[in-house]
Amino acid sequence: MRTYLVGGAVRDRLLGRPVIDHDHVVVGARPEDMLALGYKPVGKDFPVFLHPQSNEEYALARTERKTGHGYHGFAFQADPSVTLEEDLARRDLTINAIAQDEDGTLVDPYGGVRDLEQRVLRHVSPAFVEDPVRLLRVARFAARFAPLGFTVADETMALLQQMVLAGEVDHLVPERVWAETQKALTEAQPSAFLRVLRESGALAVLFPEIDALYGVPQRAEFHPEIDTGVHLEMVLDAAAKLAPGDDLVGFCALTHDLGKALTPAEELPRHVGHEHRGVAPLRALAQRLKVPTDYAELAELVCREHLNAHRALELKPATVLKLLLSLDALRRPERLQTFLAACMADKRGRLGHEQDDYPQAAWLRYAREAAASVTSAPFIAEGLQGPAVGAAMEKARIQVIAEVRHNSEAGK
Repeated sequence: MRTYLVGGAVRDRLLGRPVIDHDHVVVGARPEDMLALGYKPVGKDFPVFLHPQSNEEYALARTERKTGHGYHGFAFQADPSVTLEEDLARRDLTINAIAQDEDGTLVDPYGGVRDLEQRVLRHVSPAFVEDPVRLLRVARFAARFAPLGFTVADETMALLQQMVLAGEVDHLVPERVWAETQKALTEAQPSAFLRVLRESGALAVLFPEIDALYGVPQRAEFHPEIDTGVHLEMVLDAAAKLAPGDDLVGFCALTHDLGKALTPAEELPRHVGHEHRGVAPLRALAQRLKVPTDYAELAELVCREHLNAHRALELKPATVLKLLLSLDALRRPERLQTFLAACMADKRGRLGHEQDDYPQAAWLRYAREAAASVTSAPFIAEGLQGPAVGAAMEKARIQVIAEVRHNSEAGK
């Protein structure tokens, strides 16, 4: 019985990145051996145990055999005869197929260290094509490691394309697509996720609403990058910089411009009304992938209202209040923060505008504070009741927003 540190812990240590999770593989052991040592079983499909002190995961070395379509179409074998090399062979990428023994010696049968040095994402074996989730994982790792210069190996991209053509991607369950997308949106360069999916052909299958944005022109004076798909990639990366690790901001950024794919050809490159056209495809995407309701709702608000955010300095006080109320920002200021981060990313996700200021954000925060300061108490004290209280509060809130604007303009 021998124990090895495997996967991300070894990879990230070699890259000089923080190690979050420590996963181990145990060679030469049976489930009863682990139980006798005090390990707690947690695996359903194959034997995985938690260490009695550290609670870190220890999995028995195993092999897998394809038995059907999709993520669950596998049969596993875990017994003392399975070698470390056989266990590593079933992993997705060479950089995730490196092990380290208890003395610190690396076991690297598939060239993972070399690929780390050469900044390459490469599949371990032809069996890679048997699990469609691996396509999403490669795209997600591309989003994580693109800032370090990692690219997908040509032969691995060919396999990804083969998986799409073979229909394996069609068997991905919505929950898994969303889970991997959500993780990708927390990475440093989410645009790489889209690029890998698009080059493989998977974007058109999994996210047709997003794939349709590529090649759609925008007005060059506002969008020097012109292509709406390129703009979306830039917005995603801007969002990752403004709100690192925030997948909600990322999802709002991802879906904010879906309406531009529906602009009539004769109106291009203008996109009048795209913020309203985008609601239907956003709802379709969110429903298909079973996106959480709070994500879908806020993304829809960003889709509908991001142009009002950009015009916030010119909006009438009553329209500003209407925007804040649509976000429920008076009660939930964190929603305004998410909304503004996505809108600022949209403004900065343009060629040559990556560092633009966004004074609209500060103004809307001031307006929100002013409106939230108005309470019902003084109006009730005056004897108002029912709808009259609400009407008086609305009037007072519009007034204080107007006063904040006047005072800010006077102070310039």
